Amino acid sequence: MPLGLLRRKKKLNTKETSRLVEGKQKDAAGGSVPEPRAPTRRLVFHTQLAHGSATGRVEDFSSVQELYAKIAGVFEISPSEILYCTLNTPKVDMEKLLGTQIGLEDFIFAHVKGIKKEVNVFKSEDSLGITITDNGAGYAFIKRIKDGSIIDSVKTVCVGDHIESINGENIVGWRHFDVAKKLKELKKEELFTMKLIEPKKAFEIEPRSKAGKSSTGNIGTGRETLRLRPKGPAIVEEVPSETKAKAIGKVDDLLELYIGIRDIDLATTMFEAGKDKGNPDEFAVALDETLGDFAFPDEFVFDVWGVIGDAKRE
Repeated sequence: MPLGLLRRKKKLNTKETSRLVEGKQKDAAGGSVPEPRAPTRRLVFHTQLAHGSATGRVEDFSSVQELYAKIAGVFEISPSEILYCTLNTPKVDMEKLLGTQIGLEDFIFAHVKGIKKEVNVFKSEDSLGITITDNGAGYAFIKRIKDGSIIDSVKTVCVGDHIESINGENIVGWRHFDVAKKLKELKKEELFTMKLIEPKKAFEIEPRSKAGKSSTGNIGTGRETLRLRPKGPAIVEEVPSETKAKAIGKVDDLLELYIGIRDIDLATTMFEAGKDKGNPDEFAVALDETLGDFAFPDEFVFDVWGVIGDAKRE
């Protein structure tokens, strides 16, 4: 049966999709995939504020929100002040961005709210030249700026800036794909306004950063990682092999190319759904069962299947 007939064609419903990604993954037969073990030993992580602070320790957390609350408690700030965290560097380095996995030896740097700014941008082209991601706790921010793009010409906009509102509409609490959709739908040849919050910086002045990549290949310095989850306890996993990490990174690149978002957790879910499948039709069925509401284009599914096939051969 052709691939297109096997897959449901639904409209993208991003609000519902976030729940699908967070839920338990199922295999093609409908059964639950066995989950890795929850940590049985005490796991303690060291942390600092990225702009400078004493070193604190955090433990006993299962989700990004709980981690932010723990860090906020150490430094006596509100959890809402934390924009995002990086691993093993205090710099705004999108290659070291904390996602849902933390190496058991990683050092956590929390980037907090700094200067607020408002920018007016004339949308002269369909593409603004930015990639959006979010911290998993309600803050979307700029992960990448393309050289020569519209946003690249607005020098006050930087990688790491949190987007607080667009044309006066508060977008705090939105997922990154909702923000990307909102920006894409803005009318061409018109001016729009964004309110941004940049992370608080130390006194040193650094060059403006433009590009960031997936942190898949940079997670962890040991052999195990702690995977955070929105529901249930955090789980300890083996660090993915280099081949698997590269493949997931490529799937993330395809998500940006076809869908306009980067989401390493979604890319991981797609890889896991296809790694034991024998052909693209089986993979398409597995995607429908796990992430059906996305209605991915057939060309995208074939390209992702190609990445998974290459990883299998390696």
